[in-house]
Amino acid sequence: MATRLKNDQFSRTTALLGVDGMEKLRKAKVLVIGLGGVGGYAVEALVRAGIFTLGVCDDDRVCITNLNRQLHATIKTVGQIKTDAVAERILSINSCATVNKYPFFYNKDTAAQIDICKYDYVIDAIDTIACKLELIENAKKANTPIISCMSAGNKLDPTAFEVADIFTTSICPIAKVMRSELKKRGIEKLKVVYSKEPTILPPENILLEMCNLNCVCPSETKHKCTVRRQIPASISFVPSVAGLILAGEVIKDLTR
Repeated sequence: MATRLKNDQFSRTTALLGVDGMEKLRKAKVLVIGLGGVGGYAVEALVRAGIFTLGVCDDDRVCITNLNRQLHATIKTVGQIKTDAVAERILSINSCATVNKYPFFYNKDTAAQIDICKYDYVIDAIDTIACKLELIENAKKANTPIISCMSAGNKLDPTAFEVADIFTTSICPIAKVMRSELKKRGIEKLKVVYSKEPTILPPENILLEMCNLNCVCPSETKHKCTVRRQIPASISFVPSVAGLILAGEVIKDLTR
């Protein structure tokens, strides 16, 4: 006998994944570390697909320079702690969701504050290689599946992304470094999203800084705007695609 679906926010997804698949998503717990242009879209896709429990980790506040690519960045949210802005958005989509907020920078010193073992999947959307390696090692020790995003900055072709094992990647300079470092740590495989598009460098007469003198970020966060002299160039439609691919892989893996 056919199952007649009632109209609700997940009915069209249920038609794709089935009742059993949706129940798996409802029970699953997914951790997303890094809430920038990549991580923010990954979170969005996860909650809209039916993940009810999410962990979100980032130490940053929404900055005016985030408006060009980050889903949770609006004029209204500039200055907000990113984990707060993302949590508010999650609950505005699914008021029954549970959001675990980790408003700090994930590294060796803070890693113990997150129990990865209680999550069913981890998304690595971190920018810093050392922190990515720390997270990957900890996920492997916890036997928790993880998918990692390589660089989405300095890119203009959203169709160049591929899903692969890290040791079969090419072109991406971040992936090259990661392959070397993972070998040193005895990690033999890692599912990643990476781009085969060569890096695009800004014109020589353009020097990017985190913010300019007109930065509207809260004064307590302005020190970060002057620490990093060079940051990746970015655009709205590239990091977002990487984030959606990450979420798609997680959803497919959890429902298989």
